[in-house]
Amino acid sequence: MASDAELTPTSYMEHHLTNLTSSVGEGTFWTLHVDTLAMSILLGFVSFGFLWWVVRGATSGVPGRRQAFVELCIEFIDDQVKSTFHGDRHAFVAPTALTVFIWVLMMNAMDLLPIDIMAKFYALLGLHNWRSVPTTDINTTFALALSVWLLMIFFNIKVKGLGGWMHELVCTPFGKNPILWPVNILFNIVEYVSKPLSHSLRLYGNIYAGEIIFLLLGMWAATGLAGTFFGALLGTGWAIFHILIITLQAFIFMMLTVVYLSMAHESH
Repeated sequence: MASDAELTPTSYMEHHLTNLTSSVGEGTFWTLHVDTLAMSILLGFVSFGFLWWVVRGATSGVPGRRQAFVELCIEFIDDQVKSTFHGDRHAFVAPTALTVFIWVLMMNAMDLLPIDIMAKFYALLGLHNWRSVPTTDINTTFALALSVWLLMIFFNIKVKGLGGWMHELVCTPFGKNPILWPVNILFNIVEYVSKPLSHSLRLYGNIYAGEIIFLLLGMWAATGLAGTFFGALLGTGWAIFHILIITLQAFIFMMLTVVYLSMAHESH
């Protein structure tokens, strides 16, 4: 981080909003966000390692608190999927929904860590640009949404066949009349393009905005004694409210995933 004498609101924001990157190859066409990749993989291992550890020690008798918590999460996700998807949900959709919800929730929850304290911790490790929250990176949310989009196309073809899927693209929603084919194709292209865009930008926008508010409160806390008091007070209040946001956004992302996969199994 810049020294206190050089620290300005602009440099403060830029420091906390800059990813640790690594370019692949001679050019800069493919630039990896190392912090995003590392935190995403780490949180995946931590969250699902915890679930595996609890399930591995599960008993058929009176469950412990950890087992009861995991069972509650699984039953909650399964009930949500059951209300939307009417096929064999346990074959793929329900496990995918659980994976998406837990993983996105864990990535969102990193936004609750104190930004400046974490920056000092990373600096001790020699990481002067390191963002803790993967979902404040548009690359993360778009990659997740694009993966769901590809799964949606895969199940469309698997369930309806390539011919059935192409027929659906050409003949829905306005009918089979050849005059309407261009309109149907255009309508479906817009729908297919908008799904990953809205899916990714909704999650990214909400979590990124939450991080910006934490940074603004952090700058306010550095203005003096009164700023420290009110910044800490408002920061605590925002953190409590943000718990609702990060949980709700993970739930919405999961439900949209289930809806898109459910639509892929249905015929028009």
